[in-house]
Amino acid sequence: MKKNIVLFVLFILPIVAYLFFASGVNSYTKLPVLTPKVADFGNWKSLDNQKLSLNNKITVLGFSGSKLIENRGNFFNLNQKIYQRYHTFKDLQFVVICPLGTEEEAKSVVVALKAFTDVSQWHFVFAPKAEITAYYNQLKLVEKLDAYLGTPNVYILDKERNLRGRKEKKGYKEGYNTFLPAELSNEMLDDFKVILYEYRAALKKNRNASKQL
Repeated sequence: MKKNIVLFVLFILPIVAYLFFASGVNSYTKLPVLTPKVADFGNWKSLDNQKLSLNNKITVLGFSGSKLIENRGNFFNLNQKIYQRYHTFKDLQFVVICPLGTEEEAKSVVVALKAFTDVSQWHFVFAPKAEITAYYNQLKLVEKLDAYLGTPNVYILDKERNLRGRKEKKGYKEGYNTFLPAELSNEMLDDFKVILYEYRAALKKNRNASKQL
């Protein structure tokens, strides 16, 4: 009997623990809403002079600030860990809000990404600094923008323009730090899968829903 217990502890238990932690799925069946119905974009234009909207799109939203080139490594981290896995979903967009005057810097980032990525779902939009500040404030986030109106964090918004994240006091998560590849590979990827699962489940229940995801 003791021999069986020892064998279980030495061999079976580690395998069970590994499978549990390697599964990469958090305990949520639905990712909580942190800020409901955030404002849509104004008349801001993208690099290709298009007006974007949050409506009916799952959006990964970022704020570049005026130090866009200096922080370009953050975009490459996000591209590698999240974008390249899911960019073929037509109902998904990655949007970065940038201060007016940083258009050339954004173009250089897009060109660099384009060398090894389909950048059709990457969008950089440009707005006056005061409007960026006002827009960020209405998201009601704990984290604040830096002096250059940027943050390494990105945020997940659902198709109804709700900001999603984790609500528990110890595990509160409103954004995901693109400077930290491990955070993107773990917390963000985990939460992103939950959002996609929600919509896939909704598609099964409603045959008339869009089947683009």
